[in-house]
Amino acid sequence: MRIVECMPVWYTGSMKKFSFRPSLFWDVDPKTIDQKKHARYIIERILEFGNDEEVRWLYKRYRRSFVRDVVKKSRVLRPQSKVLWEAVTRK
Repeated sequence: MRIVECMPVWYTGSMKKFSFRPSLFWDVDPKTIDQKKHARYIIERILEFGNDEEVRWLYKRYRRSFVRDVVKKSRVLRPQSKVLWEAVTRK
């Protein structure tokens, strides 16, 4: 088992601290990612490459309707991933 350093992401209020795997955001400096400003980028990465825990965090952090909108308009998600997440985010 390999131990990987993670970039911290802070919740507000009573939510716990959460860390992303650095491999999820390999092409940017993790310190520059803003959860509000870069929400679409974060959602696309998690839906494409994230694990179960990261997807659960995503649904706690962002509204389902917003995630559905990101999936619908995404030009980054692979066709297979897009079909899956369109089905999952349906009302």
